[in-house]
Amino acid sequence: MKLKLAFSTLTLAAALFGQTPVPASGAPEQRPPQGRGPGRNGLGGAAAGFVQNATYDKVRPELPADLKPGGVLIFAKTSGFRDEAGILASDAALAAIAQQHGWPYFITENGAVMNAEQLSKFKLVIWNNASGDPLTEEQRAAFKAWVENGGSWIGLHGAGGDPVENHGHTSLADWKWYVDTLVGAQFIVHSGIVPGDIHLEDRRSPLLKNLPEPWRRSEEWYAFGASPRAKEGFHILATVDEKSYDPGRATMGADHPLVWWHCVGKGHALYSALGHAGSMYSERLMLQFLDNAMSWGLAENGKACPAK
Repeated sequence: MKLKLAFSTLTLAAALFGQTPVPASGAPEQRPPQGRGPGRNGLGGAAAGFVQNATYDKVRPELPADLKPGGVLIFAKTSGFRDEAGILASDAALAAIAQQHGWPYFITENGAVMNAEQLSKFKLVIWNNASGDPLTEEQRAAFKAWVENGGSWIGLHGAGGDPVENHGHTSLADWKWYVDTLVGAQFIVHSGIVPGDIHLEDRRSPLLKNLPEPWRRSEEWYAFGASPRAKEGFHILATVDEKSYDPGRATMGADHPLVWWHCVGKGHALYSALGHAGSMYSERLMLQFLDNAMSWGLAENGKACPAK
């Protein structure tokens, strides 16, 4: 299973971004992601930096006619900071996991997909390193209603929000519902990419299945304005031990959460600060965690919240 998943990630990456055909293996055939191509969003290749001249999307993406309902929407629009290599690798990894399970999926960077009709076709929406201010007010309202009415949301790394000081680019920090309610914490600063020890707090959670304690890996460790632990209904799943590395100014002290979930209305929300670099999406344990997270999100969809 593990070798198969790693192989699928590589072959699907080639399919999505190199136009190489890949058998559907029970999942609907996927079109190349919307907006793919050199120079999109002001960046190209393996570039990393702030998106230039970001715009709102007004025309909805065309979903495949044979896309079965109840699948996964992978959304990676960036209007702030963008790491091209990281997004390409993570899109491919998420798609490979979905394909291996036979889950219908669609990848797009088109914010206009956030409308009631198209969102209704998905059980799980993953904001994959999305940044900046990607949605219009109407699109925000449609996505908010989808979550609160029972949808499952996963936010990965950069989707945790931008710093309050946006330094000339748009910022998710300006959308208070997203930061305060959906994510539950305001991102402040991050460390360099250094090795550290992740501690798992709830070993019974399916989200942490087959992960080691401690889980030692290199990461760009995010720090937040405050731990969401004190908020009612928030379940902290993993923290990083600041004694295992030098956090510098990206310190939160003894309680430094990285992964947590909670309920938002009737919906479920999971945030993980893990997954900065593209190479991280070929790590066996990172793929295991993403598999766990996607399986959890689809299983929790439609369950009463708060969940036990």
